[in-house]
Amino acid sequence: MLILEINDLKKYYGDRLILEISNLKVYSEDRIGIVGLNGMGKSTLLDVITNKITPEEGSVKLHGSYSYISQLDYGLEEIIDEKFIKEFNLKEKKKEFMSGGEKNKFKIAQAFSKGANILFADEPTANLDISSIQKFQDMLKKFKGAIMMVSHDRELLDSCCNSIIEIDNGTVKMYRGNYSDFIQQKKAQFERQKFEYTEYIKEKNKLERAVLDIGGKSNSVRKAPKRMGNSEARLHKMGDQRAKFTLDRAKKAVESRLDKLEVKKKPKSVEKIKIDIRETNELHSKILIEGKKINKGFGKRELFTNGEFKIYNKTRTAIVGNNGCGKTTLLKMIINNENGITISENLKVGYFSQDFTTLDKNKSIIENVMKDSIYDESFLRIILSRLLFKREDVYKKVSELSGGERAKVSFAKIMSSDINLLILDEPTNYLDIYSMEAVEKVLEEFNGTMIFVSHDLRFVNKLATNLIVFEDNKLINFTGNYEVYTKLSSKIVENDKKELKQKIFVLENRLSELIGRISMPGKNDNIKELNKEYEIVLKQLKNLKNYIV
Repeated sequence: MLILEINDLKKYYGDRLILEISNLKVYSEDRIGIVGLNGMGKSTLLDVITNKITPEEGSVKLHGSYSYISQLDYGLEEIIDEKFIKEFNLKEKKKEFMSGGEKNKFKIAQAFSKGANILFADEPTANLDISSIQKFQDMLKKFKGAIMMVSHDRELLDSCCNSIIEIDNGTVKMYRGNYSDFIQQKKAQFERQKFEYTEYIKEKNKLERAVLDIGGKSNSVRKAPKRMGNSEARLHKMGDQRAKFTLDRAKKAVESRLDKLEVKKKPKSVEKIKIDIRETNELHSKILIEGKKINKGFGKRELFTNGEFKIYNKTRTAIVGNNGCGKTTLLKMIINNENGITISENLKVGYFSQDFTTLDKNKSIIENVMKDSIYDESFLRIILSRLLFKREDVYKKVSELSGGERAKVSFAKIMSSDINLLILDEPTNYLDIYSMEAVEKVLEEFNGTMIFVSHDLRFVNKLATNLIVFEDNKLINFTGNYEVYTKLSSKIVENDKKELKQKIFVLENRLSELIGRISMPGKNDNIKELNKEYEIVLKQLKNLKNYIV
């Protein structure tokens, strides 16, 4: 069933054409993700469709009812179905006292309560923790109508979308498939366009050379020498005229081919940010940070008690847990070297704060970056240009910048500082999907130690080698990423405690046996293999013991 139809639409901001759509149809079975660089008009498209903004040209026809999860606080007072209140464990509060995550949960619950034909959503997972995002994902899968959703959450776009719309400099193009399919199609499209452009340039150059070559030959046809007789000269002239006529006709034929040659434009790739983060002073300690019996709470509210953790050198540790559990608090405790936390000497922290407290909003971009820089201004300008701050942009005040731009300035500060440990608190919150992937790639290649908080599941799974999990006011240490952790958690829930204890008993016995053989190896024992097995068994044992309460 046709739900939405857009024809000959144009939307301008001043002289800039932000959206141009000749025809777009959305049917009841469509689940569309909308992607593009920041400022390309993704939110504008949803606002035009829902009649919050009027386009200069064209028509928008909505057939049926809609609900809208906006980034703004539209309709937080609307009625919510009881089942969605239970789903998100919502409590009545005035909106001015709600956190960003609570507001989003209310907006999601209200949108699903309407039973609409089409759901519009603008960054619906912003400020949600991982468990809430997974609940929202399940709700989308059960939703019966069409979906149009702006998001930079790739896990969400892959699991819930069957089409992707990309907005690029006013052009709106639909691709069939989920986000991963879209990326493959874009790569194939770019390679095809690059090949066609190369072949076009080759053919164009060949024809242009042929025109010049034939023209040169035509112009060089000789006149009859003066010493020739009249009859000889006439014969010579007739031969030359025939040759010149043939050459001129060939030249016109080549020129005609050149005129008819289909012009192929050089394919444009998205200008992506370039980040380079290096350890300036490598550390050699095995354990860089250790927390022993640490406690934290605010008033009567307890965040965690007797918390223990270790941050090993060259690891990437993700801190995960529900909103409000204390993830950012733990990061700040580490930065402030609070009681119970031991920090290795010569540790130099590069800190990315989710609320940009490391930036002075009254100072310019270049002033902020120069503050703790180990480089001169000319090199900093190169760093900033790679983050797409060109020429006079560097003199803009931070207060004038968008969230995404402030995030890039924060990365510039880190890139230009003397650091050997990265601490990142929600580094991808304000970045568009392409910038986020660029950041992810750099962090994956970063050879130092990193501690980070993120609600982006794919980001966590791709980067984390270790986890600190907040669960029931305790800190659980885990070796592996979140996907491995959740799989193991679900298996543990399915197994009874007896079986779990039996596994631990078997592993402990095997560990004792290995210790004995390593300390007093037999004739046929391979020490290298025994040590390798010892490390594997020890890791398995630690992970299983974390689940014994």
